[in-house]
Amino acid sequence: MEPVLARSIDHLPAPGSCPGGCLYEPKWDGFRAISIVTDQGDTRIASRRGTDLTGAFPEIVGTLFAVVPKGSCLDGEVVCWTRGKLDFSALQLRYARRARARDLAKVEPCHLVVFDVLELDGCDYRREPLTARRRVLETLLHRVRPGTPLALGMQTSDLAVAEGWYNDLAVVGVEGLVIKPARSRYEEGRRLWWKYKARVTTEAITGGVTGTLRRPQSLILGRYDSETGRLRVAGSTTRLSDREAAEIAAELTPAGGRHPWPEELNIGWRGPVRYVRVEPTVVVEISADIATDRGRRWRHAVRLLRIRDMPVEDVPLDLDVETREQP
Repeated sequence: MEPVLARSIDHLPAPGSCPGGCLYEPKWDGFRAISIVTDQGDTRIASRRGTDLTGAFPEIVGTLFAVVPKGSCLDGEVVCWTRGKLDFSALQLRYARRARARDLAKVEPCHLVVFDVLELDGCDYRREPLTARRRVLETLLHRVRPGTPLALGMQTSDLAVAEGWYNDLAVVGVEGLVIKPARSRYEEGRRLWWKYKARVTTEAITGGVTGTLRRPQSLILGRYDSETGRLRVAGSTTRLSDREAAEIAAELTPAGGRHPWPEELNIGWRGPVRYVRVEPTVVVEISADIATDRGRRWRHAVRLLRIRDMPVEDVPLDLDVETREQP
């Protein structure tokens, strides 16, 4: 089965924007997970694309088996907390080390944040409105004792509360908000929900471009490492418009004999990419979400906002949003 999906929006909608009102939930940075307890009691977890996650999270599977009735199906997000923050890289590592998952679960437990119910105890709730499904889910999880790997996702109809979540929870890795129509059914595979992602603006240094110097397609961005002092790849931009490409091309200078990066780079899932190296002197302001890949680079492509007239020395270090104050 395919879960309900969400499409991105660039503003937080008012409560009256949804049929029956809007319900707001935090957007957790984890693995989307459909959890199933069959009529025979078999328990399994699958990702949005159907990847079997069952063996990677035995602590969650055990709790589902103990708490959820047979003939049930729940929707949620598997998350991992590290030092008080959501850690997507730790989730990836847990899946990669799933052969050792039982040992890792004892020292690095993960959690399942449940936010919807499709079936419970043999009853199908997909055609019920979200408000009714929520009441069923709250009744189910009310009996789950605190400290277990199962948690009820937060939800509110209060716009002020939602704005508080959006502003305050970004520091712990919450990506933003998911907005859901209160009357909506659970229609698998359809984009019935909205996602309003928390983004920040910051600066980065242009170290290379894909495409050509005359018509860059995207920028490859760098940040200086606070420990080594070297310019490291921090991420890349989304595809540039014709206007953006013309503006940035006028500022770029081909790299001389020395450049801190090799001729090919691994950028995201695309593998080794050939690009054009440029002198790392042009600073740009970007809009980025808060997710990082193992703390070394922005996991998602960032959006170019403008060229900044500022020295590279004033650009924040590592992946910081703001320049660190000197003691």
